[in-house]
Amino acid sequence: MPADASRERWRLDLGYDGTAFSGWAAQTGRRTVQGELQLWLARVLEVGEQPRLICAGRTDAGVHARGQVAHVDLAPGLLADPRQVTGRLNRVLPDDVVVWRIAPAPEGFDARFSAIWRRYVYRLSEPEAPVHPIYRHQLTALRAPVDLDRMNSSAGLLLGLRDFGAFCRRREGATTIRTLLDLRADRLTDGPMAGVIECTVRADAFCHSMVRSLIGALVEVGSGRRDAAWLEQVTAAAVRGPGLPVLAAGGLTLEEVGYPADTGLAPRAVEARTVRTLTA
Repeated sequence: MPADASRERWRLDLGYDGTAFSGWAAQTGRRTVQGELQLWLARVLEVGEQPRLICAGRTDAGVHARGQVAHVDLAPGLLADPRQVTGRLNRVLPDDVVVWRIAPAPEGFDARFSAIWRRYVYRLSEPEAPVHPIYRHQLTALRAPVDLDRMNSSAGLLLGLRDFGAFCRRREGATTIRTLLDLRADRLTDGPMAGVIECTVRADAFCHSMVRSLIGALVEVGSGRRDAAWLEQVTAAAVRGPGLPVLAAGGLTLEEVGYPADTGLAPRAVEARTVRTLTA
């Protein structure tokens, strides 16, 4: 239930092409995913004040989402027919954002704090395997080929609970300790993106620019410019340095968000609000 018991909480599943957005978070004078959704949801529901949406992962400018999740708290009865509202929203929303589904949120659900993992995919193309231009906003073109075996062997060094300060832009009062659950690179062998390298990154949570920095480091190793020892040194230092590349936003897509069973939603939301340490 929402913090205000007089409101009803709803879950929204959505996707967007982030190319023309200044990220998820609403900003004055900028076009954002949150801003568009709140504007049109208020108009569809015919309410004066825009309802506030909370998302699972605040994507940066240019980052896409296939499986973003958000919640919104509304007055009881305001959203009586979620399928009808979903249809009306998609008729008025710009064509670079879509709402897949609106449904009543289970007891204790919080789109951000109840999540137990987020899965991103970063897509790369190599010079000898050009991709059709229609996919140009969904991937990043490399200047040189990379060795996937080198990338994947180095990726294993980063898994688990650790301080990812070297890969994050620090924010005052925020921790950079995360649990990295999965990090791997695979080359697609068929389909319209055959030859594209998909780098899957899954963690309990991410800090600002973490995914693009992680993949940037793996590309350095995969290209032969750096080695595994360098990556271990960078990671252990937990301090962001000038030599670590941050890849372009366009290659990154939020693919999926994982949640526990309904009985675990509220406890997870409490746990996720606790500032983490490496000894926790």
